[in-house]
Amino acid sequence: MSIDPSSIPNFGGQQPEPQGPAGPVVPDQDLVKQLLDQMELKYVVDDEGDLAAPWEEFRTYFMFRGEGDQAVYSVRTFYDRPHQIDDKQPLLEAIDDWNRRTLWPKVYTHTHDDGTVRLIGEAQLLIGAGVNIELFVSSTVSWVRAAIEFDKWLVEQLGLEKDVDGTDGEPEEGDE
Repeated sequence: MSIDPSSIPNFGGQQPEPQGPAGPVVPDQDLVKQLLDQMELKYVVDDEGDLAAPWEEFRTYFMFRGEGDQAVYSVRTFYDRPHQIDDKQPLLEAIDDWNRRTLWPKVYTHTHDDGTVRLIGEAQLLIGAGVNIELFVSSTVSWVRAAIEFDKWLVEQLGLEKDVDGTDGEPEEGDE
């Protein structure tokens, strides 16, 4: 499945219609499902009960952790593109640049036992005391967009783009 980022509605410029309590709300998974439906994004609930929206090169999880005033809403994106351990230094330099320039997602590496390096992006919001519904909606939409933008940005920064035919843009023997 491939989602064009421009197809995600921009909730930031619109006046939302009243949809619930006027005061702070404590968001939950059902609220995120409603938002993803409104954004026309497909999602699944995994074996651990976390909500995930899959894309071709990554998947974004919408998770709730903690209790009471310490409850946290986390949007975490796992980028599926494997990188080799030898490429970790330029990868770290690129994500350090991203992390300096942007508010979210903050991106970090995870090195697997087999030596492959994967990236994870994350943004969090304390929700235990309740949050303004408009803040919650605009943050979630912005975080999803930023996760998509990071993937595109990284492809451009590291020259990871592949042609549709699966080559890296270099002509094969016999091609003219």
